[in-house]
Amino acid sequence: MEKKDFEAWLDNISITFLSLTDLQKNETLDHLISLSGAVQLRHLSNNLEILLKRDFLKLLPLELSFYLLKWLDPQTLLTCCLVSKQWNKVISACTEVWQTACKNLGWQIDDSVQDPLHWKKVYLKAILRMKQLKDHEAFETSSLIGHSARVYALYYKDGLLCTGSDDLSAKLWDVSTGQCIYGIQTHTCAAVKFDEQKLVTGSFDNTVACWEWSSGAKTQHFRGHTGAVFSVDYNDDLDILVSGSADFTVKVWALSTGTCLNTLTGHTEWVTKVVLQKCKVKSLMHSPGDYILLSADKYEIKIWPIGREINCKCLKTLSVSEDRSISLQPRLHFDGKYIVCSSALGLYQWDFASYDILRVIKPPDFSNVSLLGFGEIFALLFDNRYLYIMDLRTEKLISRWPLPEYRKSKRGSSFLAGEMSWLNGLNGQNDMGLVFATSMPDHSIHMVLWKEHG
Repeated sequence: MEKKDFEAWLDNISITFLSLTDLQKNETLDHLISLSGAVQLRHLSNNLEILLKRDFLKLLPLELSFYLLKWLDPQTLLTCCLVSKQWNKVISACTEVWQTACKNLGWQIDDSVQDPLHWKKVYLKAILRMKQLKDHEAFETSSLIGHSARVYALYYKDGLLCTGSDDLSAKLWDVSTGQCIYGIQTHTCAAVKFDEQKLVTGSFDNTVACWEWSSGAKTQHFRGHTGAVFSVDYNDDLDILVSGSADFTVKVWALSTGTCLNTLTGHTEWVTKVVLQKCKVKSLMHSPGDYILLSADKYEIKIWPIGREINCKCLKTLSVSEDRSISLQPRLHFDGKYIVCSSALGLYQWDFASYDILRVIKPPDFSNVSLLGFGEIFALLFDNRYLYIMDLRTEKLISRWPLPEYRKSKRGSSFLAGEMSWLNGLNGQNDMGLVFATSMPDHSIHMVLWKEHG
């Protein structure tokens, strides 16, 4: 057939074919295929491959591919990575998708990381850690043995744990190795706090003392309380030490000289916690950078200005109920922005700028649960049997870990949280080291630690 006649015939056939129903079109194609030889069938196969199996990720602009991928969940994306090397390359480089997935798991995002393949790797690490938490397999335990009488005071900082005991000693331990670095003779310790050079202790003998680690020498003695000292805090830059006591008072001392600068009154119960912290928000009563003192007893949290002045008045008193059968748990969180404390009514969070209650979290059976640590993403809680992790975005418990029969203390000093940065979001580096420590009836220290990544 001549080319001109063939083109005319093809046009007529095309017009007729387009007028057919789908069933008639299929029958026509079946008939043409039956009449075709090997050359025609090969031609048909090659063209169908191109028409029907288009790799849209390969053909689309990268920005449009990323936009489409954002609509898929991470598990589906991981499955799509198995389609081909090209798909794996494109999906792995979709930074926004993997960053969002990590954020949803409670992971911190460092925008300075430029490697486009980095965040998929982080997500895979994150999903493993979160699975371990869900399956109660994220932690391991260890013990510190060395005291010969009950351990009442614990303080943790930068991988080091300090323990104060009724055996008239304080010890400093390397948590990672379990080795005792320093051991010095002290008085009975109800509270401890330390830095690289010194140890500050509050005692059942109604005094506070400062000790030098290297020599064990007592460098300062603070006398004036008429009841046991249950909590201490200090700031070297301000040259101030604060102490809370069973005599219902808070005392402010000159750290270097031991002189009592002020006695703060108003509490009607034992003062079991004092916190000296720099304010991070502005209000009518304080500005960012001001130092603030918080003191807590069984029912109230009091807020005081602090500095070089001798006299200061209570700025605010916070409580959760006027009912004296409802008491505060002996833990207090203050980061300069928020105050958090637990009670039988739930977990209370106050805005420090306005002193308003931002929220009350009431997980199941909260009456026996105490606060250990509070962050932007997670909270660490515990009761008589378990250590709990709560996702604060959903207010749901996502993990728990069994605890032994530890020594109970109404003041809360015989147990503490370890590393706290992960409460603001995990990042693959901060989920290591100490999670929780408590003193045991046999005078040992029971520790819960992060298990290394599998």
